[in-house]
Amino acid sequence: MKSIFDKATRDELKNRINALSENSNAKWGKMNVAQMVKHCAQWDEMALGKTKYKQSFIGKLFGKMALKDMMKDEPVKKNMPTVPSFKIKGDVDFKKEKEKWISLLDGYANFSNEGFIHPFFGTMNKQDTGHLVYKHADHHLQQFNC
Repeated sequence: MKSIFDKATRDELKNRINALSENSNAKWGKMNVAQMVKHCAQWDEMALGKTKYKQSFIGKLFGKMALKDMMKDEPVKKNMPTVPSFKIKGDVDFKKEKEKWISLLDGYANFSNEGFIHPFFGTMNKQDTGHLVYKHADHHLQQFNC
C-alpha cells in the first residue's frame, strides 16, 4: 500500500493535483473542485499537527474497528461521511488552496506528528497515518478524474 512518506508517492500526488483545473468536475459528492482542494489541505494540516482535534464519542466506540477496515489495500468508498468541520461551503480561491495543499504534502518529508489524533479513528501510528493520508488524497483526486 502506498504511503505519503515515500517521496515518489508524494510526487505522484503533486502531479495529479497540478492536473486539476477550476473546471474539473466531480464524479460523485457535493463539493466542487475548489472546495475539495481546501478540504484536503485542511485534512493535511490536521495530519501534520498544525491543527488539533479530539476524538469524537462515536469514534471512541467504533474508530479502531473502522480504521482496520480503512487500512485494507483498496480505494476509499465513494460518499463516505466526513468530519463536520471539514465540510467546505461557499467560494474558495482554487489557486491559493491548490498551492497550499501541494506545500503541505512537502511537509511529510519531515513528519513529526507521531500518534496524531484523528477525530474519528483516534490515535494513529506513523505507518497507518502514511497510508491513510495517501488514501484520502487519492480518493479525492479520483473523485475529480485525476
